[in-house]
Amino acid sequence: MSPVRRALPEEAGEVLRLRQVMIDSMSADGGGPTDWHTDSLPVLRDRLADPGGGFAAFVVDHPDRPAALAALACGTVEYRIGRAGNPQGRVGHVFSVATDPGARRRGYARACVQELLEWFRAQGVRQVDLTASAQAESLYASLGFVRKPDPAMRLSL
Repeated sequence: MSPVRRALPEEAGEVLRLRQVMIDSMSADGGGPTDWHTDSLPVLRDRLADPGGGFAAFVVDHPDRPAALAALACGTVEYRIGRAGNPQGRVGHVFSVATDPGARRRGYARACVQELLEWFRAQGVRQVDLTASAQAESLYASLGFVRKPDPAMRLSL
């Protein structure tokens, strides 16, 4: 297996492609709009260029397609006021875990998530959250994640 590494700014387009793979896999109709990629690309490129900015994307190169990525796991570190068990208030969030359809079942996503968890540890993160799809829940459970009752709400502005 190719080694897991941080995504480079020039790979922002490939990172967006894999994010779209994840979005499409969760969509009821199998595909979503991609017009947002144009506005997202320069922001993502800037975030990938800032290694200390609280965002990381770990990737594996595609074994069969040069310049393509096989898998991706992204995460951010947020600050929340500390509490028991997490007095520094650093919380990690895992998102955009995706594998190219032609590279699945090879352990790439697991390796990317494991590297992301190591990055969180190095950042002093004591709690990591994620939202799991039904097909990915067993992967996350095998890494130690547990379901929690979540009264989450959202407001779109």
